[in-house]
This record gives sequence, C-alpha cells and structure tokens, in this order.
Amino acid sequence: MKTPVFLSEAGRALQRWLMEHAGLRIERARPRTKRPEEGHRYTYQQRHVDFDIPPGARVLDIGSGGDPSPHATVLVDRYPGRTHHRAAALVRDDRQFVEADVANLPFPDKSFDFVYCSHVLEHVPDPLAACREIMRVGHRGYIETPTRAKDILFAWQVPDMHKWHVVAIANHLCFFELSPRESAGVRSKVWQKAIFGRWQHPLQDLFFDNQDLFNVMFPWRERFQTHLFLLDGTQRSLGTTPVKCAPLPCTQGA
Repeated sequence: MKTPVFLSEAGRALQRWLMEHAGLRIERARPRTKRPEEGHRYTYQQRHVDFDIPPGARVLDIGSGGDPSPHATVLVDRYPGRTHHRAAALVRDDRQFVEADVANLPFPDKSFDFVYCSHVLEHVPDPLAACREIMRVGHRGYIETPTRAKDILFAWQVPDMHKWHVVAIANHLCFFELSPRESAGVRSKVWQKAIFGRWQHPLQDLFFDNQDLFNVMFPWRERFQTHLFLLDGTQRSLGTTPVKCAPLPCTQGA
C-alpha cells in the first residue's frame, strides 16, 4: 500500500523541522543481514587466493577451531575446550583430530601437501618456532593473520589475546611485538558495533568486501623467511643470532 502524498509531505516537513530546530535526523533502520564471511573465512579467502589443492591431497589445518578448512584432511588445535583465543565452539567431525601445539607438531617431515594456518600465529609466544614447524611438515601452504589496523579498530581488549602484528613482503613474514597501546586499540566498541551490530551500516560492506586489506594473506611454497621484531629492539630471524638494534637518534624540529 502506498503512503498517501500528504503523509509523505508531512513526514518530510517533520524531518526538516527536526533537523533545523533540534539537529535530529530520522532514518529508517534495517536489520543487518549476516554475511557468509562471518562464519566461514574460506568464503572470502577463495576470492583472493588460488589454493590449487587437488583432490586426494593431504591437507593439515593448524588451529582449526570453529571454522576448519573445507580442504583439510587432518585437524589440529591446541585447545579442545573453551578458550578466550576462540569465539566459536571447536568443530569435530569425521576428520582426524590431533591436539597439539603449532610449535611442536607430531608429524613427519613433509608429510602434508598443504598446510593451512588461519588466525593462529598472532596468538603464539614464539612465531619463529611455529613457522619452522609449519615449513617442516608441509610442502606449501597458506598463513593468514589480522592486520595491525584491524586489531586496533576492533579493540578486542581481551588480555593476552594477540601478541603480534604481521607484515608480509614477497617471501618474508615479519612479526612485530604489539605494544600495550596497540593492544588497547581505539579503546572503543564503536567499530565493533558498526560491523557486527543489529542494524545495517555502510561500513559493513566496506569491511567485508575488503578482507584482503584487513587480513595478511600469505601463500607459500617449500620455504619462506621469518623475522621477529621485539619491543626492546631485538631482531631475530630463523637460523640467525638475535641482534639488538640501536634506536635511531631523535631529531628536533627544523
């Protein structure tokens, strides 16, 4: 049924009056439609990454949690019970499940065709040890972590949740220790509520349609270089001696 013209005009007049005299704007709120990417990261990953996993491949998912890869043949997770590192309940199905730490995997060298590790390495205490194990057991794979900007905007504010922000450059994966200020983020739930709230918001499409900017997406083959940068200035790389970097001299304003 169409709204009578005089009611539409009256409504517009009321909106103008409220805006001019009270600084209020009336908008129709629409319930937010849940995006497929919210429950399954592979939905957006396959838009940006060519996994090229053939049928019959042996695929390991490290940190499978509540959203295991559809290609995985073996699932690994350190936490079979509840943990603040995981929002969803652990998924257990007919695939082999192994309780293990990413830094100490109970598998022979190069026993997997593909190793999938999504949103795990930002949590671990020693990313170098974790990456060494990932390369040891697999021929190639895919690593994903949130970007620094994503963590700062969402401001999860869960103690000891994320320890590192990650930058991928060519065949190098660089881990930077998060400072307490970075871990606190914007200290507001405004972004979380805009993205995951009850009502539609323009930022929702911006976020879900640009997952390659909000996540570090890192396919690798055989080996990759891994580097660690600590807040005290120490820099470590796989197979090298830790180096303490001297701070750059501060320059006063010109």
